[in-house]
Amino acid sequence: MIAETVCSAVAAAGLGIAAVTAYRRRFLAAARIAAYALVPLGLAMTGVVDWVVDTAFSPTAWAGFGVLGVAWALFAVTRAVEKRRGGTRKERRAAAAAAQREAVAPQASAPSLGPTARTAPRPQTTTRGGSEDFSDIEAILKKHGI
Repeated sequence: MIAETVCSAVAAAGLGIAAVTAYRRRFLAAARIAAYALVPLGLAMTGVVDWVVDTAFSPTAWAGFGVLGVAWALFAVTRAVEKRRGGTRKERRAAAAAAQREAVAPQASAPSLGPTARTAPRPQTTTRGGSEDFSDIEAILKKHGI
């Protein structure tokens, strides 16, 4: 009984605020406030408030919410572990099978660089007792006036 009274009071206060807002010629906002104000009244009239009050003071309902929380925690933990391992067992098997398969023509998938692009790697030259050659870096710095 008290819950219905509170819902009715909230609805009346909300409708009063909506009337003041409409008086200030903000009709769209007033309509939105009136809609929000009528929700608690509608919930009280349909009996949802009684159900919520009964649920809030029921130990069985709270135990059910606890079970739901444990189930959610288990889902979250298993999902985190699954992500850390790299997917489900089925996904890992599929990835391993794909890695084992070779291409039909391995050279066909390599980029064609042409005969001039395939040069021997430059040997690293050292100057000043073992330090690397910084001549290219020095040239870039001189170019920019540093």
